[in-house]
Amino acid sequence: PLMQLSMDCPCDLADGLRVVLAPRSWARCLTDMRWLRNQIIAPLTEELVFRACMLPMLAPCTGLGPAVFTCPLFFGVAHFHHIIEQLRFRQSSIGSIFLSAAFQFSYTAVFGAYTAFLFIRTGHLIGPVLCHSFCNYMGFPAVCAALEHPQRWPLLAGYVLGVGLFLILLQPLTDPKLYGSLPLCVLLERAGDSEALLCS
Repeated sequence: PLMQLSMDCPCDLADGLRVVLAPRSWARCLTDMRWLRNQIIAPLTEELVFRACMLPMLAPCTGLGPAVFTCPLFFGVAHFHHIIEQLRFRQSSIGSIFLSAAFQFSYTAVFGAYTAFLFIRTGHLIGPVLCHSFCNYMGFPAVCAALEHPQRWPLLAGYVLGVGLFLILLQPLTDPKLYGSLPLCVLLERAGDSEALLCS
């Protein structure tokens, strides 16, 4: 998606960096309530509730594996408020609204499992918050648009390379030794949970 964004952006890298680093751009963002909600408030509060609070409470009761996959289900359901918003403003047909909600539930649950994995492996909330903020900014990858893009082959190669690097680097870049002590893993060890696969 970053490669696709850079191909479609009319400005070059230097111009883009000037815009991003300009104090006026940040002042405009920080006064935009929608930007604040999507980039700061929602990532911080949702990760705090669903990862930092809910996951440590679930893990001693269910074990680490089930907690990693149960917690994101609550996270996915928490996004159903979009259905009410769409129904209230009649933004689409009822069938497409519910289809969209099911799709959103699916990818938010998968994303929730990923951020739970990050939280457990690193022991810090900053990783999940930054990932959440970045994903809110980028949205779901526009793979269909990539298939119709004039430069589709380099773009598709970029998608394949990105997925490959993600899978290869996921374990090494989240190695617990890089991040110090792991409160959740320590809590589980004290509770006698032998399910430390994600922690090591």
